[in-house]
Amino acid sequence: MENVYTSFTIGTKKTTWMYLSVPVGLYVGERTLRFFRSGSYSVRLLKVAIYPGNVLTLQMSKPPTFRYKSGQYMFVQCPAVSPFEWHPFSITSAPGDDYLSIHVRQLGDWTRELKRVFSAACEPPMGGKSGLLRADETTKKALPKLLIDGPYGSPAQDYSKYDVLLLVGLGIGATPFISILKDLLNNIIKMEEEEEASSDLYPPIGRSNAHVDLDTLMRITSKPKRVLKTTNAYFYWVTREQGSFDWFKGVMNEIAELDQRNIIEMHNYLTSVYEEGDARSALITMLQALNHAKNGVDIVSGTKVRTHFARPNFKRVLSKIASKHPYAKIGVFYCGAPVLAQELSKLCHDFNGKCTTKFEFHKEHF
Repeated sequence: MENVYTSFTIGTKKTTWMYLSVPVGLYVGERTLRFFRSGSYSVRLLKVAIYPGNVLTLQMSKPPTFRYKSGQYMFVQCPAVSPFEWHPFSITSAPGDDYLSIHVRQLGDWTRELKRVFSAACEPPMGGKSGLLRADETTKKALPKLLIDGPYGSPAQDYSKYDVLLLVGLGIGATPFISILKDLLNNIIKMEEEEEASSDLYPPIGRSNAHVDLDTLMRITSKPKRVLKTTNAYFYWVTREQGSFDWFKGVMNEIAELDQRNIIEMHNYLTSVYEEGDARSALITMLQALNHAKNGVDIVSGTKVRTHFARPNFKRVLSKIASKHPYAKIGVFYCGAPVLAQELSKLCHDFNGKCTTKFEFHKEHF
């Protein structure tokens, strides 16, 4: 019996390295690939804010060689938390912005420690600024060092090839779509500025102005005109916590104010309140409608975007989009828990079989 046990122990020792070599080899290979792929950038923290729902927002300098598309993500390392761990986060700033930003929700040990480290350097907000705690370059306490690596691709980065977008985010899953909405808004503004400049340079020809300078005409006609393939975007943000709306309040208000062509349609849904039409939510619905009509601000979200209650009826949503955009190619992008992904995927498949509008479904999980 002793001989059998001894031989088993020796055999186990001989094969242990085989089981350890695979994960160790993968880890070393991943580190080597990342090193040769791009290396890391050291960035300067510009703004830090902590919001309800354990969300940390980091705004940082953008390295001159860092080029990315909306919807992509990057890896982040904070040596004060761990000098070896890198974690992926969606980029919430737009490519046209002169900074980078991410939104981090506390979901594990590393993100909990990251929030604690930055909280220690923050102070209560002043002058009506949003957030529970804030910090910037003028803050007395030094901000922790941060390294980034990327960008890396994701399904949402190809949004511009679709005629219409349906963006659905659950909670912190809204982060990859904020960059897309900002990028769309920036493109809309640039297109309007170019059209205005073109009309100023090319005055209408009439009896009082029959002469047009040839050089001006050649300069206008030779300049390529900016054309947006994406004509409309529908954003549905579903969350359980009212405080979540503070995360992107500035972006949503900016879009509501500057999108004069109504290209972007935004919908906030708060699932912790009874659905509209229910007697238990009738009072808050009435107050909400009165305040929005009088002041243009939603009392639930504190933004210009009206908040709905319960969860969206996505069958009705897709039906409305299909009716409004026949023969269009719709990009449906979802980021959140897997349960809703199955529902949206099935709805896209069902509608593709019975209407002229074509829905293409893409998903990301966190």
